[in-house]
Amino acid sequence: MGDPKFARPKTSTPTHPWKQARIDEEHELKDKYGLKKVGGMREIWREKSALRRHRNQAMKLIGRVDSSEGHFAREKGDLVESLYRKGLLTEGSDIDDVLQIDVEHMLSRRFQSVVYYKGLAPTMRSARNLIVHGHISIGNQRMTVPGYHILREQEDEIQYSTNSPYADPEHQFRKDMEQLRLTMVSESDEEEEVPERDADAEFVEKIKSDSAKAPTVEDTVPEKEGGESDD
Repeated sequence: MGDPKFARPKTSTPTHPWKQARIDEEHELKDKYGLKKVGGMREIWREKSALRRHRNQAMKLIGRVDSSEGHFAREKGDLVESLYRKGLLTEGSDIDDVLQIDVEHMLSRRFQSVVYYKGLAPTMRSARNLIVHGHISIGNQRMTVPGYHILREQEDEIQYSTNSPYADPEHQFRKDMEQLRLTMVSESDEEEEVPERDADAEFVEKIKSDSAKAPTVEDTVPEKEGGESDD
């Protein structure tokens, strides 16, 4: 039976490990979300396994005829509320909406992705480096796990760590990031409204092209001494 002290892995590997279409799709996700160059596939499998558990639980509840009251009604409400707090569902969603969640929704709720979307880093890869080197915190708690899933209530608490040089608003990197962000806001007010993801991508491209003003995070963040590299 095994010793109960040692938990079994919750990540399921692909049943067909050499399917080219799946491999190409996962490589695109790995590049898009700045996952580990070595071992990034396992991060994707971890999110797919968690997504599969959410879907299986939702399908069991949907298949129950008597789920409108009693224990199953409470279980259904708890599942929807839990996924809403995790940022995977919008307010007013129903149990059927759980089946619409895909792996990109799961990846976008990782700490690394949220740091990038909030404009604290110019790229996904830079966001990972900032987190691993201890430059980002949630409230007063420094967080060094890029794959940590952020709750809705924690989004507004994400900031630069107090002992990080980037916590200083007068740091040149912070000033250039803020200037480019204000430029993007003023341009978006004059033009037609664009999707949030597109605006973020354009903002990042401007940061990367203006290397004289805003040096990239890879150049400014020192390599971690001693420990394991994040790549």
